[in-house]
Formats: sequence, C-alpha cells, structure tokens
Amino acid sequence: MKNIKLLSAGDGKCKAQFTVAEEHLNVGGFLHGGFTTTVIDCVSTYALMTHKTDPPPGVSVDLHVTFLKAAFPGETVTVDAKTIRSGKNLVFLAVELTKNDGKDIVARGQHTKYVGLSLTQ
Repeated sequence: MKNIKLLSAGDGKCKAQFTVAEEHLNVGGFLHGGFTTTVIDCVSTYALMTHKTDPPPGVSVDLHVTFLKAAFPGETVTVDAKTIRSGKNLVFLAVELTKNDGKDIVARGQHTKYVGLSLTQ
C-alpha cells in the first residue's frame, strides 16, 4: 500500500498510519470509501499474518465497513487492526480508522477470512 506507514505488528494486531492525499480522495474531496475498504482488507490481513504460526493469508469471506466521519486532505489517519477470534477455518478481525489522535472514528471494519486451505492446494 503506497504511502501507508506500518507502525507496529505482532500478536494478532497491526497498526498503520497515513496522511490523506489527493490519490485517496473521492469526487467530493474526502477519503474514498473504496480506498478505506482496501486499507481495512490489507491491514487486517497483516494482523492475521502475525497471529497464525503458519499463516496462509486466506481469502475474504465477508468484509463489512461502516463509514462514520469524513477524512480530508492533510489529515492523519491511524488504522488499528486486531484478531478477534481465530478458528480452524475462519478468522475474525476488527479494524478502526481514527483521526485527531483517536478522538474521531473515520470508519470501522469487520473482516472474516477463510484460512482452511493452503494457497498451494
């Protein structure tokens, strides 16, 4: 992911940060929902990969995003992803995007991934 800085990763969690730039905007001039969803997908997958000992990154089964507040150019957005539950075949992850040092929630994501098969099978 271009221009997204990984702050920490481990124990089923991942934290990243980016500054909203022109390339991240929708036609309304604020953070694009598609970009937000992609960030949720990627950062939650990084969290998963720190949790499983032999982590196939799996495939998405469900990805739900709730958009709560706009983020504008120049604003810093922090992305916190964590593994909620890891079963034999399914992993459940939660993600929160915030701005203003965590005071404002931009979006929340819930991501379910299927990890039951190796990518080589």
